[in-house]
Amino acid sequence: MSTEAAPTSVPPGRWRIGLIGYGEVGRILAEELRSRDHGVRAWDLKLGDDASAGAMREHAAAHGVVLAGSSAEAAADTELVICAVTASQTVAAAEATGPGLAPSAFFLDFNSASPGAKAEAARLVEGAGGRYVEGAVMTSIPPHRLRVPLLLGGPRARELEAPLNAIGFAARVASETLGIASATKMCRSVMVKGLEAMVIESFTAARHYGVEDALVASLQESFPGIDWERQAAYFFQRVIEHGRRRAEEMREAAQTVREAGLAPWSAAGTAERQAEIAALADAGTFGSRSEAAFARSADWRAEADRILLTRIKTGAPS
Repeated sequence: MSTEAAPTSVPPGRWRIGLIGYGEVGRILAEELRSRDHGVRAWDLKLGDDASAGAMREHAAAHGVVLAGSSAEAAADTELVICAVTASQTVAAAEATGPGLAPSAFFLDFNSASPGAKAEAARLVEGAGGRYVEGAVMTSIPPHRLRVPLLLGGPRARELEAPLNAIGFAARVASETLGIASATKMCRSVMVKGLEAMVIESFTAARHYGVEDALVASLQESFPGIDWERQAAYFFQRVIEHGRRRAEEMREAAQTVREAGLAPWSAAGTAERQAEIAALADAGTFGSRSEAAFARSADWRAEADRILLTRIKTGAPS
């Protein structure tokens, strides 16, 4: 690892960026950053799994991304590290990456974790000589890509705001107090991910009883600004495809609620529902993940019927 100090301001032209996490979010970031001619080196735990590594290697080769052998190697000699791993790995990723950080390199924590987890990650990064900035992604990344609304937090946040926006991000400082940006994200998730879980539970139960049309009509009357058929289809799709990641995020949201001194009844229940749908998806209930039609039904009823059929076969309660 180089011991040369990283620049403390925006380097002219090309940045050297390390990506920790090369899943959907990491790959989108890599595509955007490479299209702007920034150097990208990436690492992901799944690179050690032959079943998952192939697609990552193909994507990296297509976009000129260098794949590293460890998170520390991905961080070496970079001005900026972006950590986008699953929520439960937030602290572990910071700890593993720390030894590779160049002095004064920024570490942007993209992960959906509780304020407590962010504080521990910050302690590890700052202890390794890096500059930690928490990031809270405030909506789904795929439609917005690099321009997704991003809240920054922590004492180093203002140092990174302008450089990030110069790269192409849509970032703004929420607070120089660590944890405020993450708390905003987590409290939002209690509502948004909770609504996903409630729609799946309510609509699937309504399908069982044959009252789905009456349910949709009633909701349409109460909330006329929402196309409930289309919204339900979208919620089913997103949870089927990303339920595992959403469940981890909601466990962090539940921890955020606990840190506020409240019992996280809603957040914890949402995590369980998201995890249940993820398990069904992994078992092939909704088809193969490798198929283009996976989780792409325009009619939520088809997916609800699959859930109900699984329950009939196993004898499990709906």
